[in-house]
Amino acid sequence: MKKKLALVHTVNWYSKVINQPFAIPWAADHPEVEIINIMDDSLLKESTDHGEPTPEVIRRMIHYFMAAEATGADVIMSTCTTMGRATQIARDFVNVPLFNIDEPMGREAVLQGTKLGILATVPTSAPATRRLLEMEAKKINKDIAIEIVINEEAFKHLLAGNIEKHNQLVYQELDQLQDLVDVLVLGQISLSQIVHDTKVPMLQVGPTGFAEASRLLKL
Repeated sequence: MKKKLALVHTVNWYSKVINQPFAIPWAADHPEVEIINIMDDSLLKESTDHGEPTPEVIRRMIHYFMAAEATGADVIMSTCTTMGRATQIARDFVNVPLFNIDEPMGREAVLQGTKLGILATVPTSAPATRRLLEMEAKKINKDIAIEIVINEEAFKHLLAGNIEKHNQLVYQELDQLQDLVDVLVLGQISLSQIVHDTKVPMLQVGPTGFAEASRLLKL
């Protein structure tokens, strides 16, 4: 019987940013695993409207995680940075490994540097990434400093399909932010395909998330 990895998404364009670049190639390398997708695109919108995941959003996320477990999922991954707190809370309600896609990146960022620069284009993503980095630093008793840059205009261009303008704005922010930090942290999955030469390490979600899935599935 195949093992099962469940992905919980909060945007309806998850195929472009998750499945095509990461999940499909990963699945091709691991034919012994079945991937299932659960999507509710009201989750991120409601969170951004309120500045953070509301109690109602967190409750729905818990229900989706429980539903994923009910399908027989061996491992569950939330693909949305903003939902980090919901994922942490939901661990008390499911009995299989559950993680947020940015958690492996957060651990690595704290190990690599002390001045960490978060670049986000969704306002709710940056606070979630900050919380993650602070939690990981606390685990190893390490003091860190965090710089945050949020460029909402870039995200608007991404949603409008103007990838070139989106990337241009992201590159500009990276060029400025890298002079202030020793590690760049791109927590959003929508930034996972950015390719840019930087003077300091640039950590992204995507490959690290699926590597964590492999580890938890014991592949």
